[in-house]
Amino acid sequence: MNRLTILLAATLAIGAGGPVFAHHSAAQFDFQHQVNVKGTVKLVRFANPHAKVVLEVTDDKRGKRDIEFEGHSRNNMFRQGLRPEMMAVGDEITIRIAPTKDGSDGGYMTAFITADGQAIGNITTAD
Repeated sequence: MNRLTILLAATLAIGAGGPVFAHHSAAQFDFQHQVNVKGTVKLVRFANPHAKVVLEVTDDKRGKRDIEFEGHSRNNMFRQGLRPEMMAVGDEITIRIAPTKDGSDGGYMTAFITADGQAIGNITTAD
C-alpha cells in the first residue's frame, strides 16, 4: 500500500467515528453530584435517541428561564419506570439531574421526583 492509501483509510476511519463519540459523550455530565431541579414543564418528548424535557425554572442567581434537559432513550426511560404522561405541559415538577460539569444550564435527567418525594428512575450514566 502506498502512503496516500494509508492516509486516506486512516482519515475515513477517524472521521466516521467522530459523530458516534460526540453523540454519546457522558463526559459533559456530573453523575457523581446529582441535584433536584423544580420547574414548570414547557415540553416533554420521550423519543430516540434521547428524551427531552424543557422546564421553566426560577432562581435567585439567574432569574426565570427555560432549561433543556436530556434523558436516556425512550426504551431505557420506560425500563426505569419513567413515562411521558408523568409530566404534562404546565405541571410543576421536580426532576433529578446530573448537571453539566461546566456549570451551564442543562443536565441529564436521571429520575422523576413525585409529590411525596419518591424518586422514579435510577439512571446512573448516559450510556
